[in-house]
Amino acid sequence: MQFETVPLASLLAAIGGGLLVGVERERSHAGSGVRAAAGVRTFALAALTGAVGAMLGSVGLALGAIAVIAFALAGYRAGHRDDPGLTTEFALVLTFLLGAQALSTPQLAAGLFVVLAGLLAAKQALHRFTRQVLSDAELADLLLLAASALIVLPLLPDRTLGPYDVLNPRKLWLLVVLVMAINAAGYVALRVVGGNRGMLLAGLIGGFVSSTATIGGMGQRARATPALQRPAVAAGLLSNVATVVQLALILAALSPALLRAFSAPLVAAGLAAAAVAAVLAWHAQRTADAVAPAMAPARPFDLAHALLFAAIVSLALLAAAALKDWIGDSGVLAAAAVSGLADVHAAAVSVGQLAATDKIAPADATHALAAAFIANSGMKCVAAFGGGGAGYARSIFLGMVPINAALVAALLV
Repeated sequence: MQFETVPLASLLAAIGGGLLVGVERERSHAGSGVRAAAGVRTFALAALTGAVGAMLGSVGLALGAIAVIAFALAGYRAGHRDDPGLTTEFALVLTFLLGAQALSTPQLAAGLFVVLAGLLAAKQALHRFTRQVLSDAELADLLLLAASALIVLPLLPDRTLGPYDVLNPRKLWLLVVLVMAINAAGYVALRVVGGNRGMLLAGLIGGFVSSTATIGGMGQRARATPALQRPAVAAGLLSNVATVVQLALILAALSPALLRAFSAPLVAAGLAAAAVAAVLAWHAQRTADAVAPAMAPARPFDLAHALLFAAIVSLALLAAAALKDWIGDSGVLAAAAVSGLADVHAAAVSVGQLAATDKIAPADATHALAAAFIANSGMKCVAAFGGGGAGYARSIFLGMVPINAALVAALLV
């Protein structure tokens, strides 16, 4: 790379990032009373050395890397008695590399400089979390979740297998991972925010990932801690608000005319879901003080319950495929209802595409969407039974009734 072609933004990203990390390191060592071997100027120079080395080519970059690594080792040998850690030395080497990275992608390098400075500044909080807050059981579950998502999931085949060719191992395991992750999010929200508000927040956010998985995950939380059943039911029902929002976005993208025709049922269902969740959360709040000691579940999630949830969903998918094979694709209403058993968003996509190409009348399209929504509500009740048992599923069913009734009433009116 020639010097005259180097954009100013790249050099500013390198120097600014080096200064940012250097300020954090110097302030950190000033607070501990230990003199730092590398401070503001050193880190800024390391980043600039990386940028200049990248300008000069591979040889200049290699020489700069050798020099920075040598200086980092020398600084460690000189100060290891007072500060035996390697954080500053590694940060110095990474600052050099990010300075070189800034020549090609200054935005990415600048973002990584901020991440690096944030990690360095969070030293006390991270140490306190790992040593005092995080328990052995929580660490084990965290590793299990990470292994499930990062090791097992990529190894599974991403193709349909089994009867009717509807079972996708990777998607089913992804459902297991989602249930565990949503359950863990509810666990964290319980510890950080508190019983009702934490569960409701986790339910609403989880609904944008998967309302069905959220209801299953909240069922596991209710099964593990019976005192949390009402907040769990409220959070599960609140996830339907996310379903309504996603349906509106899908229809807006595919068929704005269909969205206008179906807007009243969507708004009615969303308001009903929010109202039912609010009533349940208010009743749960009234007894929150009495059950406060029980508000701390022992584990973030239960793998066996997540597997059971996936097994029940698999059976429901097989049943839906068998039903579709029996009735065929002749009826749009029946086809949408069967598709809604598996995924209401997929049903909305198919109906929206038909409406956008005028292959289905607007009235038939709204009826098909309502059928898909109601069928998906039935699937959520099945997920509730798989996640939290009969009592939790009964409460979810009773909450789903007014939501679906509001949708149907608005559609008829």
